[in-house]
Amino acid sequence: MKEVKIYTDGACIGNPGPGGYGVVLIYGNHRKEFSGGFRKTTNNRMELFAAIAGLKKLKERCKVELFSDSKYLVDAINKGWVDRWRANGWHRKGSQMASNIDLWIALSELYEFHEVEFIWVKGHADNIENNRCDELANSAADKPALPIDSGYQTDFHFFR
Repeated sequence: MKEVKIYTDGACIGNPGPGGYGVVLIYGNHRKEFSGGFRKTTNNRMELFAAIAGLKKLKERCKVELFSDSKYLVDAINKGWVDRWRANGWHRKGSQMASNIDLWIALSELYEFHEVEFIWVKGHADNIENNRCDELANSAADKPALPIDSGYQTDFHFFR
């Protein structure tokens, strides 16, 4: 199995507001950077979207180290929160629904296909790749004519 490193970050200008994500994908000597954004979204959605976008770029099943400065993302996976939410019909406590269900479902399918280790890194610190992802995400959030985040701006809001 190929071993890949994926660095991700999400950003939002206001929260909610225009948002972007940045990804650096490294395989051996190969490096790919990409980003995107939405006209109105949240920072947490962009953190999740970055991980999804990075994993979607992989053309075959891989062993992945996915680095993120989002405790929301890393803890939800590593501490089993997502598995509990799914088992409870996407409820957190009692009748309280989990947030961003559309993205958790998409991300779950990807990390169950690949062999993914989610690793937290301190944001805005000395991690060069995380800092590059932050630049990509903020640049993407600042672009004109961004598309709609359908999971945020359509009927998916009933999940929240």
